[in-house]
Amino acid sequence: MAYLRNITLVMIMLMSISFIPFHHGWANYDQTKVLDFKAVVEESTFENPHALAKVPLQGKTWTVYLAPASRMTARGLSADMIKKGTALRIVAYPHKTVKTEMRAERIFVDGEKYELR
Repeated sequence: MAYLRNITLVMIMLMSISFIPFHHGWANYDQTKVLDFKAVVEESTFENPHALAKVPLQGKTWTVYLAPASRMTARGLSADMIKKGTALRIVAYPHKTVKTEMRAERIFVDGEKYELR
């Protein structure tokens, strides 16, 4: 019986740590470089683990990591509010190594501010 319990604990531990590499973490974003700009959404995804928006900036299409869908909804944002064609003001931090990726700290939709952290 102890053998079965030990095997179960090891399996649970292995399954728990196996997802760690998939979480990107906020340490990968340069919080000393604030990007504050207006853009029109070219594409968006409103699902977990994070909602995403693709926006043009500096002649390239950037991926903007937003908050998880549940947090966005709790703060009053819906999928329709960040759909293709929506004008946003974005305040974000660029990724340290991925040149066209950023994490949004807050966004403004129709002049209304939404904190994403």
